[in-house]
Amino acid sequence: MTKGDQRVESAADKLETFVKNAQAGGGVKAKVGAAMSDDPDFLRKLKPSLIKARAQGKAPTDEPPGGTRSAPSGPQLSRPKPPQQKKNGGGPSPFLVIGAALGVGYLLAKAIDWRGHAHPHN
Repeated sequence: MTKGDQRVESAADKLETFVKNAQAGGGVKAKVGAAMSDDPDFLRKLKPSLIKARAQGKAPTDEPPGGTRSAPSGPQLSRPKPPQQKKNGGGPSPFLVIGAALGVGYLLAKAIDWRGHAHPHN
């Protein structure tokens, strides 16, 4: 455990003691203590070594809120495989569709304009 981890852990312990005392106090203190009840667990997740491990992909980043972390039940022999991304059906490029729509629109406008000269409204 690094010096930074020790400082974060001691701050979380102090905050946890404050929260317990505040909740036992009653009145406004109890409301403040209830509002801050999840903060010690959150503060423990901010240890520098855990942040470094999450940045390197060695620690999970999708833990459910609340609760504390527990060790795995058995040895972790292999790295889990990342899920494969599925392709969303493929299809033509959106730029190709937009270009085709512009081309068809241009040709349709020219055809309407050309037919308009056949029957002038004077």
